[in-house]
Amino acid sequence: MQDRPFSDISFESYLNEEKLMGSRCSGCRTLYLPPRPICTACRGSQMRWEQVSGKGRLAAFTCISIAPPAMIAEGYNRHNPYISGVVELEEGTRVDARIEGIDPRKPEEIRIGMPLKVRFLHRGEHRTYLAFDPA
Repeated sequence: MQDRPFSDISFESYLNEEKLMGSRCSGCRTLYLPPRPICTACRGSQMRWEQVSGKGRLAAFTCISIAPPAMIAEGYNRHNPYISGVVELEEGTRVDARIEGIDPRKPEEIRIGMPLKVRFLHRGEHRTYLAFDPA
Protein backbone atom coordinates (compact mmCIF):
# COMPACT_ATOMS: atom_id res chain seq x y z
CA MET A 1 0.00 0.00 0.00
CA GLN A 2 2.86 2.39 0.74
CA ASP A 3 4.43 2.09 -2.71
CA ARG A 4 1.94 4.38 -4.50
CA PRO A 5 2.76 8.08 -4.89
CA PHE A 6 0.55 10.58 -3.07
CA SER A 7 -1.34 11.83 -6.13
CA ASP A 8 -4.82 12.19 -7.58
CA ILE A 9 -4.15 9.16 -9.78
CA SER A 10 -3.34 6.97 -6.75
CA PHE A 11 -6.36 8.33 -4.86
CA GLU A 12 -8.63 7.45 -7.79
CA SER A 13 -7.01 4.04 -8.05
CA TYR A 14 -7.92 3.36 -4.42
CA LEU A 15 -11.48 4.60 -5.06
CA ASN A 16 -11.72 2.06 -7.91
CA GLU A 17 -10.80 -0.59 -5.29
CA GLU A 18 -13.51 0.85 -2.97
CA LYS A 19 -10.96 2.10 -0.47
CA LEU A 20 -11.11 5.60 0.97
CA MET A 21 -7.47 6.50 1.54
CA GLY A 22 -5.80 9.58 2.94
CA SER A 23 -2.22 10.53 3.71
CA ARG A 24 -1.04 10.95 7.30
CA CYS A 25 2.06 12.84 8.33
CA SER A 26 4.39 10.64 10.38
CA GLY A 27 5.70 13.75 12.17
CA CYS A 28 2.65 15.65 13.41
CA ARG A 29 -0.01 12.99 12.60
CA THR A 30 -2.18 15.34 10.48
CA LEU A 31 -4.48 13.45 8.10
CA TYR A 32 -5.24 14.71 4.57
CA LEU A 33 -8.00 13.62 2.24
CA PRO A 34 -7.54 13.82 -0.66
CA PRO A 35 -3.93 12.86 0.02
CA ARG A 36 -0.96 15.17 -0.38
CA PRO A 37 2.79 14.46 -0.43
CA ILE A 38 3.81 17.32 1.90
CA CYS A 39 2.24 18.15 5.26
CA THR A 40 1.07 21.77 5.31
CA ALA A 41 0.92 21.73 9.12
CA CYS A 42 4.61 20.96 9.80
CA ARG A 43 6.10 20.92 6.26
CA GLY A 44 7.10 17.30 6.75
CA SER A 45 7.47 14.92 3.82
CA GLN A 46 7.20 11.62 5.71
CA MET A 47 3.67 10.74 4.65
CA ARG A 48 2.01 7.34 4.73
CA TRP A 49 -1.23 6.00 3.29
CA GLU A 50 -4.05 5.40 5.75
CA GLN A 51 -7.46 3.91 5.06
CA VAL A 52 -10.29 5.81 6.74
CA SER A 53 -13.60 4.42 7.99
CA GLY A 54 -15.84 6.23 5.52
CA LYS A 55 -18.15 7.29 8.36
CA GLY A 56 -18.82 10.91 9.12
CA ARG A 57 -21.26 13.77 9.45
CA LEU A 58 -22.50 16.38 7.01
CA ALA A 59 -20.69 19.67 7.70
CA ALA A 60 -22.03 21.74 4.76
CA PHE A 61 -23.92 21.23 1.50
CA THR A 62 -25.31 22.87 -1.58
CA CYS A 63 -27.94 21.73 -4.07
CA ILE A 64 -26.72 22.27 -7.62
CA SER A 65 -29.13 22.67 -10.52
CA ILE A 66 -26.79 24.19 -13.12
CA ALA A 67 -24.40 21.33 -13.63
CA PRO A 68 -20.99 21.05 -15.32
CA PRO A 69 -20.82 18.95 -18.52
CA ALA A 70 -19.90 15.69 -16.75
CA MET A 71 -22.95 15.93 -14.49
CA ILE A 72 -25.22 16.96 -17.37
CA ALA A 73 -24.08 13.77 -19.13
CA GLU A 74 -25.37 11.85 -16.08
CA GLY A 75 -28.76 13.55 -16.41
CA TYR A 76 -28.49 16.36 -13.85
CA ASN A 77 -30.04 19.72 -14.74
CA ARG A 78 -32.42 22.41 -13.45
CA HIS A 79 -35.17 19.83 -13.04
CA ASN A 80 -32.90 17.13 -11.62
CA PRO A 81 -30.39 18.77 -9.22
CA TYR A 82 -27.73 17.01 -7.17
CA ILE A 83 -26.10 17.63 -3.79
CA SER A 84 -22.45 18.38 -3.19
CA GLY A 85 -21.29 18.46 0.40
CA VAL A 86 -18.48 18.59 2.89
CA VAL A 87 -18.25 15.53 5.13
CA GLU A 88 -16.37 15.60 8.42
CA LEU A 89 -14.99 12.09 8.84
CA GLU A 90 -14.69 10.29 12.18
CA GLU A 91 -10.92 10.62 11.82
CA GLY A 92 -11.25 14.42 11.99
CA THR A 93 -10.51 15.49 8.43
CA ARG A 94 -13.04 16.81 5.92
CA VAL A 95 -13.67 15.78 2.33
CA ASP A 96 -15.84 17.15 -0.50
CA ALA A 97 -18.13 14.63 -2.17
CA ARG A 98 -21.50 14.04 -3.73
CA ILE A 99 -24.31 13.34 -1.28
CA GLU A 100 -26.67 10.63 -2.49
CA GLY A 101 -29.86 9.13 -1.09
CA ILE A 102 -31.38 12.53 -0.19
CA ASP A 103 -33.84 14.50 -2.32
CA PRO A 104 -32.04 17.67 -3.51
CA ARG A 105 -35.42 19.25 -4.31
CA LYS A 106 -36.15 19.34 -0.56
CA PRO A 107 -33.10 21.05 0.97
CA GLU A 108 -35.12 21.98 4.06
CA GLU A 109 -35.08 18.28 5.01
CA ILE A 110 -31.28 18.02 4.87
CA ARG A 111 -29.65 18.38 8.29
CA ILE A 112 -26.15 19.57 9.10
CA GLY A 113 -24.61 16.95 11.38
CA MET A 114 -26.57 14.04 9.91
CA PRO A 115 -24.55 10.79 9.92
CA LEU A 116 -23.22 9.62 6.56
CA LYS A 117 -21.35 6.60 5.18
CA VAL A 118 -19.14 6.32 2.13
CA ARG A 119 -20.44 5.14 -1.23
CA PHE A 120 -18.39 4.47 -4.35
CA LEU A 121 -20.10 5.45 -7.62
CA HIS A 122 -18.67 3.38 -10.49
CA ARG A 123 -18.92 5.07 -13.89
CA GLY A 124 -17.30 3.23 -16.76
CA GLU A 125 -14.46 0.75 -16.45
CA HIS A 126 -11.91 2.81 -14.58
CA ARG A 127 -13.78 5.75 -13.07
CA THR A 128 -15.15 5.83 -9.54
CA TYR A 129 -16.53 8.89 -7.77
CA LEU A 130 -16.65 9.49 -4.06
CA ALA A 131 -20.13 9.93 -2.56
CA PHE A 132 -21.84 9.56 0.79
CA ASP A 133 -25.29 8.23 1.77
CA PRO A 134 -27.25 8.74 4.99
CA ALA A 135 -26.07 6.19 7.56
